Amino acid sequence: MLISINPETPQERLIKKAAQTLKEGGIIAYPTDTNYGIGCDIMNKKAIEKIYGLKQRNKYKPFSFICSGLTNISKYAKVTNYAYKTMKRLLPGPYTFVLEGSRLVPKIMLTKRKTAGIRVPKHNICIALVKELGNPIISTTAKTGEGEPLINPSLINDYFKHRIDMVIDGGPVRMTPSSVISLIKDEPEVIREGEGDVSIFR
Repeated sequence: MLISINPETPQERLIKKAAQTLKEGGIIAYPTDTNYGIGCDIMNKKAIEKIYGLKQRNKYKPFSFICSGLTNISKYAKVTNYAYKTMKRLLPGPYTFVLEGSRLVPKIMLTKRKTAGIRVPKHNICIALVKELGNPIISTTAKTGEGEPLINPSLINDYFKHRIDMVIDGGPVRMTPSSVISLIKDEPEVIREGEGDVSIFR
């Protein structure tokens, strides 16, 4: 199912429809401030396992997930004063921050070191979805089996067909991955340089 949602002022009725799909264990594709992502409710283990299958990904490499803001992040991660100040300056934005996960995060979403990658994209559709669902949403780039990012919602719909329950067309995206920054032990480490400026961490 392909639906169009206004990226500036997402229609509440359509956000509710997409959130309901997630609540029922569905998988959706949606726009972020970097790429089109594939996601599900992080509290639904069966849906998470489906995404591992879709991405043909090793289960020891957890997916990052999207929160709606700093208050939301503090429920799912251990946020120090330093981490809070850093994220407050840069979020929402094209960054994934690696933090120590809280007890609320399912084990399947944590690395062996009990860390998780967390995003707050600067995109109204993402934020509205998380707020309506009430839980964070998995964030992994929509790609072909060869690893090519799929940036057109129609192509995503054609490529995945029945394997995805809903594709949200939210207009064009930048097609650049987010920058990934570890804030573990208040020692910033740039893991991947992407869309966001990482010069403050050098």
